[in-house]
Amino acid sequence: MIPPLSDKDDPHIELEEVIRKIHDLPSLPQVEQALLNKLNDDNLSLEQIVEKVALDPSLAAKVLKLANTSYYGSNSKVVTIQQAVSMLGTSHLKSLIRTSIFNKCMPSDACHNFDAKAFWRHNIATAICAELISRTLHMKHDFAFTAGLLHDIGRLVLASCFPEKYNQAIRCCHQKDCGMLEAERAFLGVDHVAAGLILAIEWQFSEAIQDAIRGHHEPATEDLNSLASVIHVANAIVHALDLCEEKNEYMPPVSDEAWNSLALTETQLLTIFHETELRFAAMNQIIQ
Repeated sequence: MIPPLSDKDDPHIELEEVIRKIHDLPSLPQVEQALLNKLNDDNLSLEQIVEKVALDPSLAAKVLKLANTSYYGSNSKVVTIQQAVSMLGTSHLKSLIRTSIFNKCMPSDACHNFDAKAFWRHNIATAICAELISRTLHMKHDFAFTAGLLHDIGRLVLASCFPEKYNQAIRCCHQKDCGMLEAERAFLGVDHVAAGLILAIEWQFSEAIQDAIRGHHEPATEDLNSLASVIHVANAIVHALDLCEEKNEYMPPVSDEAWNSLALTETQLLTIFHETELRFAAMNQIIQ
């Protein structure tokens, strides 16, 4: 339990200030926003994706690097974008593009206690796990990956916009062994769920993604898209698997309602655990 602050030390931030700070952030570049929107089109061909990837040297290098990881088991070196795209397939390629775009969105260097690498490792692992869960349940898996990638984006907003105060929250979280939400509310008066939702609205993310951000800690909230439960469970699984190797990692409580609503069998869960670890290991090699 975090002790209450005295009025004279009250550091709380008004939501209006969060909104203003988000307005001041660089918007998602139009080219990348357009590409993200296109990725939601089930009819997008591999040839069209190749054209987009070829225009971005950094992304093209990552695609080649991923295609040459042991996970994809190529017997010979993959040297062209066309070869890499054919090997990765549409789903994995879309996942990489989304990850690459959001990985370079906002600076967080000023917040010294914020481990940006661990943050993105966790989000990428959650995205992979969420996609695997949604595939297993025959849900729209592209949305699940994006939602997993963005579920904690509010943490990046707070670290970027209010670095000194967020440093205090992180330090307290580690010292008191409490959840990040509790520390954020105590030291900033606003949490990463609210900040992430403001960003999602500002950047015009879909309602399903907004619901996933809104409900990833409280998926039983009324009228939420079922994607919120998928992200909530994927988030818990990734914490339990300790894929991010983060010091002082806090295991969040799991909603029985969300867990039971997915009704995953033991066999399905074990497969999801194993595949999450394998795919994360491959993706992690190229996002470092």
